[in-house]
Amino acid sequence: MDFQLSEEQTLIRNMVHEFVEQHVRPMADEIDRNHRFPEESIAPMAELGLFGFNLPEQYGGSGIDSVAYAVASEEMAKVSASHAMIMGSQCTLTTPILVKYASDEIKERIIPKMIAGEALGCFCLTEPGAGCDAASQRTSAVRQGDSYVLNGSKMWITNAPQSKIFIVFAMTDFNKGVKGISAFLVERGAPGAEGLSTGHPEEKMGMGASHTTEVVLKNVVVPAANRLGAEGQGFKIAMETLDGGRGGGAAMATGLAQAALDSTVAYTKERVQFGRPIAANQGVQWMIADMATRIECARLMTHRAAAAKDSGLPCTKESAMAKLYATETAMYVTEKAVQLHGGLGYTRAFAVERLMREAKLTEIFEGTSEIQRIVIAGQVLR
Repeated sequence: MDFQLSEEQTLIRNMVHEFVEQHVRPMADEIDRNHRFPEESIAPMAELGLFGFNLPEQYGGSGIDSVAYAVASEEMAKVSASHAMIMGSQCTLTTPILVKYASDEIKERIIPKMIAGEALGCFCLTEPGAGCDAASQRTSAVRQGDSYVLNGSKMWITNAPQSKIFIVFAMTDFNKGVKGISAFLVERGAPGAEGLSTGHPEEKMGMGASHTTEVVLKNVVVPAANRLGAEGQGFKIAMETLDGGRGGGAAMATGLAQAALDSTVAYTKERVQFGRPIAANQGVQWMIADMATRIECARLMTHRAAAAKDSGLPCTKESAMAKLYATETAMYVTEKAVQLHGGLGYTRAFAVERLMREAKLTEIFEGTSEIQRIVIAGQVLR
């Protein structure tokens, strides 16, 4: 097994690093503080190909692998987890579903726009009464001739206010549980979609620049051709999509943790107490050693899950393990970083307080840590 990045993956890492340092870092604190979506970043990100990872070249994608995406997501999250979240929603939660399940007409018409950043997409699964328990959702899709009529609401939907493409999961048969869930493409502004609306961005603890809102569907008419996959296939589509999304979440968490460690190493070398840098104290060194070791483990697990996906191998367990370990590592490392920065760590003088707020969300989105443990146990015990 080769633990080194390929030349292409290294070039991507360097490209993303240069982009975020020049264009994202100057705004990172401001957009989080003001909960401002970074509209000005979308076109430059698209120009760099950051919405085309692992997508076919025939639609404008790069065809570049999941390991490269993990590397890019980590680099982005080091500076702005909100940017990494925006990129992740496009690269792992929406466009891949269209590539695999949409009609040729939809693929040719929509996917190039998504890769070009002209149409952002969002993944609409969670509901007020259906978080981890997808079978409890109440959004309905009723067949009427050559169309479906959708009614219901979704919540915690990333990119919803800015999105033109909505991947919506709805019940076509309430008597079948998860086997009654189907997936649909809803296009904002299309005829029949007038009843689609989004709410105001939630006031979140972190990642304020990545907008998360409610999505409401009132008598939204969707052509039957916009159904993705067969009726009753929605749950399968959602779960396989989340396998890929969890790998992205793990990479994001690893980036947050690495940024916190980098700040801590620099600060502890400069901060002098009792006549010497606090990095000279054994207790501090042990904390830093634990932080660095956990990050390396998280990165290796993340890349292993991505490599399994690229090889076409089952990656449910690997993705869940990577997300569980990397996100809990991010929370551990960022909390220690705040501690080692002392009083300044609890202020906005350093980015570590923002990194800690952002790290908490990674333990919650795309399946909480508790759900990851259930997934892992299910794979081990079967």
